[in-house]
Amino acid sequence: MPKITQLLFDCDNTLVLSEELAFEACAELSNEMLEKHSISDRYTGPDLMTTFVGQNFRGVVVGLQKKHGFSLSDSEVDTYVSRELGKVIETLEAKAEPCVGVMPVLEQLDKSKEYGMAVVSSSALSRVQASVKKVDQEKFFPPDHIFSAATSLPVPTTKPDPAIYVHACKVIGKEPGECVAVEDSRSGTLSAVRAGIPTVGYVGSYGGAIKQKEMAEVLKEAGAKPIMDDWSQFMDCLAKIEAM
Repeated sequence: MPKITQLLFDCDNTLVLSEELAFEACAELSNEMLEKHSISDRYTGPDLMTTFVGQNFRGVVVGLQKKHGFSLSDSEVDTYVSRELGKVIETLEAKAEPCVGVMPVLEQLDKSKEYGMAVVSSSALSRVQASVKKVDQEKFFPPDHIFSAATSLPVPTTKPDPAIYVHACKVIGKEPGECVAVEDSRSGTLSAVRAGIPTVGYVGSYGGAIKQKEMAEVLKEAGAKPIMDDWSQFMDCLAKIEAM
């Protein structure tokens, strides 16, 4: 295996506790869509998070259309995506917090200078930037090394499409085998693994031991190894990958 020189971190619920906050806004707009199309089903934030965790809102909208059998024009989708982004950023700027235990690890990595560090997210770039700024993580990542599947690509997409990881590696100038990704969702793990990047699965943001165990199996099946439930385990996980 090539020497690992670059770390690629997912943002939502990997670096920043943002998924629950974001899905609150998603649910409000999703229910508005369903009501507009005379569909009686309604979602809470946790409902959407269970089904669509790791995907951006454009991916949620596509999924809802498929599941409930309605269609939106491209302009309607763009309008909903724009509205959702504004609501989410406002919430994150007020309430976002770093994932438990991540700050000392980022500080250690930054001090060591052994690895480059980047953020690779499905979420819109402005949302990711707002998240890392609110929790004082922007100092760890060069501005041009924060990547968004919704914003950074010529054609917007979402994980599990590997395109954003392929793009990030190209921009940074690294081969996939020189990188390690950290992901908390099935879609994110599949995105990194399909790009050929060794991936650490993180389940620490899921509530309760039962849910964490369940998600650990999901991430393993998607190709993540090893799995950690606390950021204090990251350096050991990284060493295991480097020893492969």
